[in-house]
Amino acid sequence: MSSTPSKNTSSASAKRLSRPARRAALVVHVVASASWVGLTLGLLALGITAAGTGSAVTVEASVRAMKLFADWLLLPVAFLTLAGGLVLSLGTQWGLARHRWVYVKFWLTLATTVATVFALRPGVNSAVAAVAAGGPLPDAGDVMMGPIVSLSAYVFMTVISVLKPWGLTKRGRRLREDDGRRSGTAMKPAGPAESGERSRPARLGT
Repeated sequence: MSSTPSKNTSSASAKRLSRPARRAALVVHVVASASWVGLTLGLLALGITAAGTGSAVTVEASVRAMKLFADWLLLPVAFLTLAGGLVLSLGTQWGLARHRWVYVKFWLTLATTVATVFALRPGVNSAVAAVAAGGPLPDAGDVMMGPIVSLSAYVFMTVISVLKPWGLTKRGRRLREDDGRRSGTAMKPAGPAESGERSRPARLGT
């Protein structure tokens, strides 16, 4: 029947963000992601400075600046990036588990956020405590490895966001097949009076 396509279309579209909301979420996500990369570059520069200088004053200033970034800026930006990515995935046609690149990017973002909480920040805090007590920097890896790993992950996620490789997941293929079957059923004419509807495919939220 001709009413079936509109029903399918409305149910699919109800899960999608409106165009202004999608644009706002995209802006927030891109700004947060760029800020995360910038903060990581700053942490890496400070870590290299702390590990390469022979001045105790410079070492302490560098690790204290790293602690400031990690405590007050890095986590809010990381969570904002993760939340923005979830909103865009679930509120657009991409979905969270339909496309491999989206799925990989989500888990990498989550893993990097968890590593920031449980590895990067503790490493910076231990370095600050050691230097503040008058000792040398315990291990250059504590202040350099975290930013290096994080930056590598961000660059990789940026690349796959642009290239969108690997195609659909199994779930994505199944959902596409289901959408195709529903669309084909919706376009089937009920009688001669509806034969003109063959040329008007149902739009499932696209």
